[in-house]
Amino acid sequence: MTTQSANTRTALGWWKPSGAQPVTDPALMQEALRTIREPLYALDLDGAVALAIGGNAQMGADAGRTSGALPVLAWAPAIDLARLGDPSFCADHHIRYPYVAGSMANGISSVELVEAMARAGCLGFFGAAGLETDKIAAAIDRLIRSLGTLPFGVNLIHNPAEPDMEAAAVDLFLRKDIRLVEAAAYLNLTLPLVRYRVHGIHRDAAGEVVAPNRIIAKVSRVEVATRFLSPPPANLLRALVASGELSEAGAAMAAEIPMAEDLTAEADSAGHTDNRSLVDLFPTLASLRDRMTETHRYRRPPRVGAAGGISSPLSAAAAFSMGAAYLVVGSVHQSCAESGTSPVVRELLAAAGQADTAMAPAADMFEMGVRVQVLKRGTMFAMRAAKLYDAYRAYDSIEALPGPERERLEAEIFQAPLEDVWRQTREFFLRRDPEQVHRAEADPHHRMALVFRWYLGLASRWANAGDPGRRMDYQIWCGPAMGAFNEWVRGTFLSELGSRRAAAVALNLVFGAAVQLRLNTLRAQGAALPAGAARVRPLEIERIEEQLR
Repeated sequence: MTTQSANTRTALGWWKPSGAQPVTDPALMQEALRTIREPLYALDLDGAVALAIGGNAQMGADAGRTSGALPVLAWAPAIDLARLGDPSFCADHHIRYPYVAGSMANGISSVELVEAMARAGCLGFFGAAGLETDKIAAAIDRLIRSLGTLPFGVNLIHNPAEPDMEAAAVDLFLRKDIRLVEAAAYLNLTLPLVRYRVHGIHRDAAGEVVAPNRIIAKVSRVEVATRFLSPPPANLLRALVASGELSEAGAAMAAEIPMAEDLTAEADSAGHTDNRSLVDLFPTLASLRDRMTETHRYRRPPRVGAAGGISSPLSAAAAFSMGAAYLVVGSVHQSCAESGTSPVVRELLAAAGQADTAMAPAADMFEMGVRVQVLKRGTMFAMRAAKLYDAYRAYDSIEALPGPERERLEAEIFQAPLEDVWRQTREFFLRRDPEQVHRAEADPHHRMALVFRWYLGLASRWANAGDPGRRMDYQIWCGPAMGAFNEWVRGTFLSELGSRRAAAVALNLVFGAAVQLRLNTLRAQGAALPAGAARVRPLEIERIEEQLR
């Protein structure tokens, strides 16, 4: 409906002022929409739509129809940001807002980013994947010191090529009493992951099973989601009982709980991704959750959150409208000042459009053909990484490479003889995982894979360090959400890199989602606002906090 035909509709009720008067100016209407702690009324004011906060409204076609009363065309209730998703998510994780800064490997989701999220009332995960155990330990120690009782989590990534790294990470988390991990890139459940989940399991005074260690699992496939929504596998529980790390009673308790109490539907995203559409993936996993809850008779259903493409109030509101318990944001945070990447990478990300991404072979699952989504604008990494994978598929060893092909790889990609690269790679794995060297010396094809992974692994580190000599080789994990975010903030303070702080991004997305939902509620009742009033634009964090007091 248009503003000119507002008075042709039957009123839902009648409204009278008790102070502030209705407004029709688009700027003032935007302010009314942002006053989310108060109910909002769309009124017929001389044939035009007006908005009003407060006042006295009586609903019903003839209720309150007295002199001076204005017809109510639509109304939107007050919104508590903690209740946008599942309120139990905020309660269980001790945060104010249902917003998660997802983990990004190699410390890109840095201690500074995690600290900023915790202090802003959100939940952040440190990007432990790809880091040596001593660096992860140092990050955890700093977070414990700086945050005190404020919540945070650490990433635990599945790495089939180096299973000992996953086991070492779990050992560290148990020693440091880390109670929350984000499990990412899992294809199947592993013994270390199950060990983490059931460590310390017991019954409370009421007889309910309590598992102190929580997992938020990031998944994009139904079969993987099914595993996380099921109790820990019986064979892995038996292995833990046999090793003395779990009692028979503990194994029985574990059969009553899901592996993950929170499951993130990871749609088209940065890094490891299956390029799923959120509007397809989320309903599928939500339906699966309902079936698994009934099958296993869980006392409380696991929650399902949304990730991938969350980049504006519209996308955030859409996720909440589908029933997301919480939001997970990744790519956008990488362009924030607190991220653990380099200034040059932040500049490249801030200039990215939605079509500026490509898929490339993953360093940690190279032999399996798993791919990651990266930025293609300003770098040749995706193309060069694809060349390496094609060569790996075509030849059984480095020695089998044709002379011209090998020369091109050495000159254009490695910038060194492959023998020198193998020596560096061998020294690295002798320190990190000697079994990889033993395999490589017995299997030339595996040696070839390790040499090629040298480039894939270092490419992200060159980007994080801002190595000027390797700019064309930067591996920058990035999804289309980055371009969508850049478009949304164009011409605002968040378009400036110096102002792109993680807390400002987080609060704008959550608060903006609330404003967008109020707009959608009015529209669903037929009240269309002028275009100037219906734009949800970023606000300085101080202005948002004023609305939340």
